[in-house]
Amino acid sequence: MATLYHVPLSPFCRKVRLVLGEKRIECELIEEKYWEQDPDFLRRNPAAKVPVLKIDGKTMAESAPICEYLDEAYPEPSLMPQGADARYEVRRLVSWFDDKFHHEVTANLLYERVNKKVMKAGYPDSKNIKTGAQRIKYHLDYMTWLLEHRRWLAGDNMTLADFAAAAHLSSLDYISDVDWNRSETLKDWYAKIKSRPAFRSILADQVSGFPPPAHYADLDF
Repeated sequence: MATLYHVPLSPFCRKVRLVLGEKRIECELIEEKYWEQDPDFLRRNPAAKVPVLKIDGKTMAESAPICEYLDEAYPEPSLMPQGADARYEVRRLVSWFDDKFHHEVTANLLYERVNKKVMKAGYPDSKNIKTGAQRIKYHLDYMTWLLEHRRWLAGDNMTLADFAAAAHLSSLDYISDVDWNRSETLKDWYAKIKSRPAFRSILADQVSGFPPPAHYADLDF
């Protein structure tokens, strides 16, 4: 059985969990307080970051290469398209969400509202929260534009790009920071991906001191 060291609301961990779920790979989840710098965890990943996946006799770090490894080692169902151009577009969008979206939105909303309290790292910075609340509008509009021209974010089929985006949005949705009324197109996409069996364990997550909103696990939200 695989083992994933994770944090429940981490979008990077959720992305890996979605891939594991979609591939139907049985996995034990171990919550890791990576900020405590536990020596055993540092031996698994000296970068002191989650996710860390133990599978096939290997210990792996960094969500993007983990996901691509899983897609190559467990090819059904495929989450990467055929062809260099199509694969480039998936990788571009994964990078978009894990870099640009993460720094402009997730870090300013989720990390300020939740992570600082959990890590006992001080009080939320209202300026950062305001910035995140403003920047997410741009990203939601960009996703809407993509989905108005494609069936899924990167093309005709669901890919790692959709899981990267859904991982971030589901984490933010847990703290009610996504305005789903801004776009019916985006809301329909999220409802479709949220209804997949791979999403079930994520929707069951509970973070102490932060109860999810009533709509969070509702598939017909």
